[in-house]
Amino acid sequence: MSDWFFTLSHWYGDDGILPLLAQHIGYSAVALAIAVAIAFPVGCYTGHTGRGEALLIGTTNALRSLPSFGLIILLVILMAGYFESDMAFILPCIIVLVVLALPPIALGVHAGIRSVDSSVHDAAKGIGLTPFQVLTQVELPCATPLILSGIRSATLQIISTATIAAYVSLGGLGRLIIDGRAANDFAQMTAGAVLVAVLALLVDVFFSLSVKYVVSHGISRRIKTQ
Repeated sequence: MSDWFFTLSHWYGDDGILPLLAQHIGYSAVALAIAVAIAFPVGCYTGHTGRGEALLIGTTNALRSLPSFGLIILLVILMAGYFESDMAFILPCIIVLVVLALPPIALGVHAGIRSVDSSVHDAAKGIGLTPFQVLTQVELPCATPLILSGIRSATLQIISTATIAAYVSLGGLGRLIIDGRAANDFAQMTAGAVLVAVLALLVDVFFSLSVKYVVSHGISRRIKTQ
């Protein structure tokens, strides 16, 4: 497999590692951005008001039970008659990745806000903060560790699942696995799997380091002492 990696022709060109890596990151970034835009407000609402908690939990459990592979095939079949371009494949891929990322993000935000101590709420209300100010200035900062944990989990799931995009004729690192399997090139298949794993590990390290700079030091010390 090392010889496969050190062959320059495998890195460049339309089917090279670098273009496929860029496509993989592109699919993942777009899906994550859409998922955050949808799930973050939902988690804020249910966490702050306490309303719709049962519906949120039930919905997220239902979304988690959906088979990603079967869903993307179904969406491609349904959308093939409406799009003549690559959007017939790109849109189903993005939808599946978004569906996959919604539960951990929404539940992370919800759980983070609900975990804020009641005495903190009382103190915030006592100094005259409005409900919106309580959410933005008190609850969300205190909930940052769980929020980041949810986004981290969603990102890792997206990166690992984005490999199925190759099955519907799209790019990404999954292309190495699919094409390698078709050609019985096990070195290429292994390289694709290793690259996906390395990308996920790098993202995981990024989130681990970002906690040190995003989370308030006071909150970090409180978590360590618990």
